[in-house]
Amino acid sequence: MANHASAEKCIRQSERHRLHNRYYAKTTRNSIRAIRNTTDKQTAQEEAPKVYAMIDKLAQKGIIHKNKAANLKSGIAVYINKLA
Repeated sequence: MANHASAEKCIRQSERHRLHNRYYAKTTRNSIRAIRNTTDKQTAQEEAPKVYAMIDKLAQKGIIHKNKAANLKSGIAVYINKLA
């Protein structure tokens, strides 16, 4: 356990930040999953910029690595281009 007030505060803040980051990461994953489950190209193209923005924000805040963000965006683009 923490022996100092500052260490206890750090633990409290870390837990809040972890829950906050987890929420946004999960929301983004659900959005990516929704695009990948779509068979309509028009719908996927309309949703893609929103999901790209979500992924960029996660990478900018350090929740996911920038290379992972690039790979996710690339995968979405490839999937959308393959749709008929």
